[in-house]
Amino acid sequence: MTDNNKSLMQRIRGAGWAAIALLFAAGVIFWGGFNWALEMTNTEKFCISCHEMEENVFKEYRNTIHYQNRTGVRATCPDCHVPKEWGPKMIRKIKASREVYGKIMGTIDTPEKFAAERLRLAQNEWGRMKANNSQECRNCHNYEYFDYSVQGRRSNQMHQTGFAAGQTCIDCHKGIAHSLPPVDQHIGLPHEGVAPEVLHPPVRQGTPE
Repeated sequence: MTDNNKSLMQRIRGAGWAAIALLFAAGVIFWGGFNWALEMTNTEKFCISCHEMEENVFKEYRNTIHYQNRTGVRATCPDCHVPKEWGPKMIRKIKASREVYGKIMGTIDTPEKFAAERLRLAQNEWGRMKANNSQECRNCHNYEYFDYSVQGRRSNQMHQTGFAAGQTCIDCHKGIAHSLPPVDQHIGLPHEGVAPEVLHPPVRQGTPE
């Protein structure tokens, strides 16, 4: 092989290594930027940057034990509404693109519009949490480590009965951080409100799910 050919091969080899290094650096930058953006959209500050959230559900949440309590341990918006596992988190983020569309279209940009959509929005979230066995709740409240001896008699009984029947946290603890939709109590004249069965479906008898 002549000196010219050797020089050409060295330049090609050098260019190849440079391309690999450049691609690697670009991958690191892209991945870092992607994760930075992911984490920036996964904070309470970002969630309430839309007035629809700040003026409605966030005000309700501030009056609950998940916002302020004697220990100072809080559950913020992403703790309850965004899975921690990578796969489910990506699916949730993709589905959240519909919320961006709703923001652009002004679907719930007034208290009246939000009230009209509250039941539908709540049912979507209840269904999601039911489907994943209330995973976001159980990230903090792991019932495998419940000490039933220090729970109140009613809590003790309801927890054990519910778990044995295949229920999960959201079956009973709807409204734990946000106001529930109006419920029709069947008192007096007919009026607007959802049936109580929507908030508390009857327990299915048989083998736990």
